[in-house]
Amino acid sequence: MELPESYKKRMQSLLGGEYPAYLASLDEPRLYGLRVNTSKISVEEFERIAPFPIRRIPYVPNGFFYDGETVQPAKHPYYFAGLYYLQDPSAMTPASRLPIEPGNRVLDLCAAPGGKSTELAARLVAGLLVANDISASRAKALQKNIELFGITNSLITTEYPEKLTQYFPQFFDRVLIDAPCSGEGMFRKDPAMVRSWSEDSPQKYAAMQEDIVRHALPMLAPGGYLLYSTCTFSPLEDEGTVKKILAMDPSLSLVPMEGYEGFATGFDNWDEYRRACGETSDEISMEQDGEALSMKNCVRIFPHRMEGEGHFLALFKKADDDLLVSDGAYGNTKQNSSRMSKDERSLWESFASGLSREFCEDRIESHDGKLFLNVPGLPQVRGLRFLRNGLYLGECKKNRFEPSQALAMTLRMDEYKNVLNLPADDERVVRYLKGETIRVEEPGKSGSINHTSASGQISSPESVSKACELHDGLILICVDGYPLGWGKKTGATIKNKYHSGWRMM
Repeated sequence: MELPESYKKRMQSLLGGEYPAYLASLDEPRLYGLRVNTSKISVEEFERIAPFPIRRIPYVPNGFFYDGETVQPAKHPYYFAGLYYLQDPSAMTPASRLPIEPGNRVLDLCAAPGGKSTELAARLVAGLLVANDISASRAKALQKNIELFGITNSLITTEYPEKLTQYFPQFFDRVLIDAPCSGEGMFRKDPAMVRSWSEDSPQKYAAMQEDIVRHALPMLAPGGYLLYSTCTFSPLEDEGTVKKILAMDPSLSLVPMEGYEGFATGFDNWDEYRRACGETSDEISMEQDGEALSMKNCVRIFPHRMEGEGHFLALFKKADDDLLVSDGAYGNTKQNSSRMSKDERSLWESFASGLSREFCEDRIESHDGKLFLNVPGLPQVRGLRFLRNGLYLGECKKNRFEPSQALAMTLRMDEYKNVLNLPADDERVVRYLKGETIRVEEPGKSGSINHTSASGQISSPESVSKACELHDGLILICVDGYPLGWGKKTGATIKNKYHSGWRMM
């Protein structure tokens, strides 16, 4: 791999005797990983049913390596069921090190395409996730991944941090900033990053990072945690930004994270920082005051030390003795709701009679016949640019309610009355995912046999018999017990209702 000379010089200063090992690692094959969606399936169950060889990532509890040269997980039906997310192994680390508790209010500030947001939401269970990205086009990919994972408690925004600060002062218990950076840690994974790198890239991104964190810090509640991460090796963007964060808010302190034998620590003092950058480096832009940087609690990930690409992580805790803003300051949480009309309510209730899960009607809003289940506990968001608040349930049409793809992905198989459950190797699964019409029974097929539940347990003969009693009308299509989407049965034919934008190519 051809690297810029100025970059090689700085990395040699940073790594010292480890530099040859780092260079050698760049010529090794990149690593591929997937992260299990624990809100749908346990790690142990996925390991049992995995349709291709996997092995555990030792530093991520729900992460697995796979051979990206021989298998295509994005083409398997389990991917379309939202059972896992494809992600660089070390990129899983930031979300795994932010301590999440049920009921937390969490902000993922630079969220697209959703690798970290989906993990945070899966661990959150109850509470609120605000997933933000300033790019509306990137936020659409974020929205798809959040819906694919079956997440209902999220607000997806497309705002600059300074705008969010006006709406969420001291609001979030947890904040994740996976900041835009010069991308030095991704050189092996994406050679285009090498071509886009320049000697002034670290300075440019460090200024951007400083602006982002300056507006993010006022949104962190007292007692809360903030995790800052990058995928670069640049000390200016890593320890340099950490030092700025500590200077901006003296109530913050660096705290340790769960370790791993391959992790390196941050550079802990000014002289070490200077040596890492090189004595004459233009990256040295902070005062040389000899102040201890106290960076030993930070984590650096190098590809020559462990199986992963390059990352940096720093976890901060905010002192809890500041004045807390009460929830009452956030105003009405019903978001200027537009109530369902009488006809819309009737159509919704007719559909919902087939569900075993209850949805709080006080949280359902109608916008031009489209129904949304909003997230409770939000401040007023009028004036914010957002793509989705909560869950899109579906649309009221003439004499019927059309449920959404997003709603299907939130359900368990046993939560809808009319289910066609197919094994992953049934050719009808792929045909369905491609948008084709399928049939309930085909030569050599067993129709709607439903051998396993969504938890992977063997169904009783009674439940199998019941599952085979399919009725005409709306039907939930599942693969091995996990929902994929909707269809409409007429006799032996099922008209495809799978989301056109999600179809398998």
